[in-house]
Amino acid sequence: MSISILGAGAFGTSLAIALASKGPVTLWARNQEHVIEMQFERQNSRRLKGAKFPENLELTAELVSASSNDILLLAVPMQLLGSFLKENATQLAGKQLIACCKGIDRVTGLGPIDLIKTIIPTAHSAILTGPSFANDIAIGLPTALSLACTNEAVGLGLQDRLSTPFLRLYRTTDIVGAQIGGALKNVFAIAAGAAIGAGLGESARAAVITRGFAEMNRFAMHFGARPQTLAGLSGFGDLTLTCTSTLSRNYRFGFALGRDAPFDATTTIEGAATSFAVKALSETHQIDMPITQSIAAIIDEKSTVATEMKHLLSRPLKEE
Repeated sequence: MSISILGAGAFGTSLAIALASKGPVTLWARNQEHVIEMQFERQNSRRLKGAKFPENLELTAELVSASSNDILLLAVPMQLLGSFLKENATQLAGKQLIACCKGIDRVTGLGPIDLIKTIIPTAHSAILTGPSFANDIAIGLPTALSLACTNEAVGLGLQDRLSTPFLRLYRTTDIVGAQIGGALKNVFAIAAGAAIGAGLGESARAAVITRGFAEMNRFAMHFGARPQTLAGLSGFGDLTLTCTSTLSRNYRFGFALGRDAPFDATTTIEGAATSFAVKALSETHQIDMPITQSIAAIIDEKSTVATEMKHLLSRPLKEE
């Protein structure tokens, strides 16, 4: 089965490099100039500088060519996924589409797989998620990810095709848990970064991670997720990595909020948009999500880190 990665950001590029160890891979970028630059340099110096391309990694700006392959990994930012699918629905109809983004679409309130199913119902969808940083994958450091697909037979085939000696995929049919775990961990990473940035200390961050995990479970299980999925790679695993590393964009954004410091506006922060989407859903379904509510209020400039931290610390004491 031939593979294309649609989207030449850091994560898409790292997957292309890793999967090219097993056979030819096509990496698609929207910008022709970017493609020419990568072809000449044999690396993606804009997004993943220093990670050299294998010989069998091909580059193209032609979506028609890239989408002719059997397996298409969609490495498109979550808030752009819907428009990308609509623009290319005819081209992607009936294809095996694997979402490689994390979040909840702010317009529809849907996760990546649900968005694919809604816009391109003939496509066969799955999601690749879990604790990972692009540079680790690109240089061959051991990484374990979760592959969620409702069709177990399809999932088995994808697991075999997309696993490498250093990139290990673990299968699940729980697409709800996989989508929500990957989305909410970014919100709580912002909160963890804000706690450290505000000088509240490591113990406060541990509390944010623990209570954030409780929120994740409460929200996901309301929509039918399985507890074991949330305790696995796509839930607790990803939450732990993202809340404790400065390599996480969401964590660094939260840290800047805590310090009341500027942050690069061109950096994609999936947790920001997701906090608004989850806030809206939690209010509609009456799910208690205090950390998420606080992060949305801070980002929306309706409150401050100091005010929300005080609010969270003053919540009623109760049994855990």
